[in-house]
Amino acid sequence: MEFRQACGQFATGVTVVTALDPERGPVGLTANSFTSVSLDPPLVLVSVAKTAGTHRAFSEGPGFAVHVLAADSKDLAQRFATRDIDRFEGLEWTAGTLGVPLLSGALARFECAPEHAYEGGDHTIFVGRVVAMDLADDADRPALGFFRGGYRVID
Repeated sequence: MEFRQACGQFATGVTVVTALDPERGPVGLTANSFTSVSLDPPLVLVSVAKTAGTHRAFSEGPGFAVHVLAADSKDLAQRFATRDIDRFEGLEWTAGTLGVPLLSGALARFECAPEHAYEGGDHTIFVGRVVAMDLADDADRPALGFFRGGYRVID
C-alpha cells in the first residue's frame, strides 16, 4: 500500500484505452499507465493488469486505441474504471482502422497495432505501433489528470 501511495505522488494524465475482444466485442479500461516510447517508429505503451477482464483483448485482439481525456470527461473515465458493467452500453463509438473502438471527445487518439508484449509483474506491458492518430480541433482545452488518488484538472 505504501508503494501505491508513493506512486500516487506522480501526477499523470488519464486515458481510456479500448480494444476488441474476439468473442465479447468492444472492451476498454481507464489507464494512467500510458506513455510514448519512440518517435521513429511511433510507439506507445499501456500497462494492463493480468487479472483485468480486458487483458485477453489486448493479448489476442487486432490492436488498441488510446484516448487522452479532457477535463470534462471525468464521467467517461469513471465509467471505464468501474468493474462488472458493460462499459459500452449506450455509448456511441466507431470502428477505427484496425476495427478497435474509437470514442469521440478525446483531446488526442492513437490507434495502435500490436508490436510487443512484456511481462511486468502482475501486469503486461503492451507496446503498440501508432498506425493512425488524430488531435481534436479544440485540443487546447484542459486535460484530465490523476494525482494522490483523485482526478485533477490540468490546464
